[in-house]
Formats: sequence, structure tokens, C-alpha cells
Amino acid sequence: MANVGRATVLAYRIITNQLHERVDADPGDLAVLDLGVANVPAGTARQALAARTSRFDAPLSLVWSARGARHLHRTADLPGLVTALWPISDADAAARFATKLIPDGGKLGMAAFRATAEAFAAVVTGPTSKGDASRGVSDRVPDALTYYCGPCKAQHISGAIFQQAGLAGGVQLDETAATTVLLPVDGGSGPVGVPDGPGDPSGLIHAYLRLLGPATPGDVAKYFGTTVTALRPAWPGGLAEVTVDGRAAWIPPESLDALLAAEPVRGVRLLPSSDPFLQARDRSVLTPDKAREREVWRALGNPGVLLLDGDLAGTWRAKVAGKRLAVTVAPWVPLRAPVRAAVEAEAQWLAAARGLPTAEVTVERGDT
Repeated sequence: MANVGRATVLAYRIITNQLHERVDADPGDLAVLDLGVANVPAGTARQALAARTSRFDAPLSLVWSARGARHLHRTADLPGLVTALWPISDADAAARFATKLIPDGGKLGMAAFRATAEAFAAVVTGPTSKGDASRGVSDRVPDALTYYCGPCKAQHISGAIFQQAGLAGGVQLDETAATTVLLPVDGGSGPVGVPDGPGDPSGLIHAYLRLLGPATPGDVAKYFGTTVTALRPAWPGGLAEVTVDGRAAWIPPESLDALLAAEPVRGVRLLPSSDPFLQARDRSVLTPDKAREREVWRALGNPGVLLLDGDLAGTWRAKVAGKRLAVTVAPWVPLRAPVRAAVEAEAQWLAAARGLPTAEVTVERGDT
């Protein structure tokens, strides 16, 4: 059994995530679209694409995907994505929307997903605000899936199940809207509907292991928002087992040679907070420093990350100032003049992804 270190794993992931070189390609051709690109907060998915391709603004579909989080996906992939995200059992379904707000909801298992998806299909027949959709869906699902919301002063469905069932109900999101607007899924994707049986997450599991591996069943279960026990029946056979600094993990066998051959990649990227590279659940591999981990993954409002020569090397934040994007970088290591120039060049891609003509970079002293 091969043993690999953290640096090798990061190098492999940087290459498979196509962060080693920016290409002139349709974003639909990017490997990260096999898993989806998170768009939390709004606009960050296009910034993630801009870290990989100069053609970051091509059409894609925004849907509630893994864990009910907003992701960009290829429109043609949506029918298969429904089945990939659908629970594989009642236990899996209950684990995915477990919340104290609806303590009896988990007893419904997969029936909860089905009822919610069917309600979506009945309610969202054209552009619909999230509030209107919530009211319409809430009126159609079992009471066990709803709770009294004090701020809204209304009985409505838990968001834990609401967002995870939307795609199966034929719903996507308007990426251009300032507020959450739901739309029927683009007919160009092919038919999208409620699965007749259990889901099949094997394709997404394989994509996770290929892009963010080597990984454990626990890592993958966290990504799906379920438990290892619930996901275990869908765990693929025939995977290559390796150890990462002594910890057992798995990767598709066809990716093993690339992992073992991976060498640290030189260069700079400014990754948005929800970049696919940062979606790996083994955060101790991404940064073994617990203080740095807390700095990157916060309870609310994660910063972006500076990727430098194959490792995490700082954080950044940005705000719009007139017609420019003001980017503030807090490095963890001293930045030489060539690196600062590369950071400034990367900031221009962030600005372009936000529809702004230019960016201005400020580097905080921090550890520099």
C-alpha cells in the first residue's frame, strides 16, 4: 500500500482541479463541473471558474445541489444529478435533513423527499419567489415537515428538506436575480423528475474521490450531508487504498498513478471561499494548523484563500468600490515582489468575474 504525504495530495488536487494553469475552454469542459461548483455566497462560483478558464461566463445551471447548497452544474447533467442526489434509503433521507425544528420529520424518510419534490413540481410553474414557493410547498407537504417560524409568523417547511428536494421537483435558480427566484428546470437538460426508486450517488462519489481524494467514507458522507452508515451501501468497490501520512484513504484506481507522480505546482491563485478545492472535508490535510483552519472555515463569512506554490498561504476579502474591486490579502508568509505581481494579476480575474473593469490590491502586513 502506497503512503503519500500532504504535499503530494495537495499537488494532485491542484492538478485535477485544474488550478495549475488557466485554460481557454468552455467551463462545461472543466473537471470540477463533474461535482458542481458551489455558489455561496452568490457570485463566487464564477470566480472559481475564472481561476481555471478565461471563459468563465458561459451558460450553466444554478441549482440546489449537495446538502441543498447552491451549485453551478452543466445543464445536460441535471437529469442524472437528480438520481445522484436522491437518498438511497429511509435512513439516508432522515440523516440528510435531521433537525430539531421538525423532530418527527425523519420518520418519513424518503417519503419526505418525494412529497416535497412533488409539491415543488405543482408550485413552481414559472418564475417564483422563494417566499411564494415556500408557502405553496408548505401547504402541500405533511405537517411533520413544517414548523412555526417566529420571524415569518407562519408555519412553513424546514429549509433542510426544502432545498434538497428542489431539483427533483424540477426547480432551478435564476443566477442573475438579486433575490432568490425559482424557475422550472431548463427544458434543454432533458426530463427531470422524482426518481421511482432509491438514488445512485456512485458517480458523485467517484467524482469526489477523483477531485478531492484520497478520501475516507467519512469525508464523502460529510460532503453529502449524511452518515457513513447510511452511505456505506453505495460505497464503490475496487478503489485503490493508500495512506495519507499514515491515515487510510481511497482513490479511484485509474487516478493512483497521477497521485503518486504529483509534484508541487508553482504559481498563485486567489480562490473564493467556496472553491471546489476547498470543499474537501479533510481540512487537516488542507491546513494542519488548527488556528489557520479556524481562520479559513468560520461559522459565518469565510474569506477567500491565497494558494501559493502548492499550499494555502493566506486569506483575502474583496468589496466593490465604485467601478473597481478592492481586494485585501492577509498572507501567512512574506510575499516577494514577483508574487505580489502575480496576486495583482489574479485579482483582475476576480474583478472580471464580478463584471468590474479593474481590481486594486492591498496586502496587509500580517505575517509578512
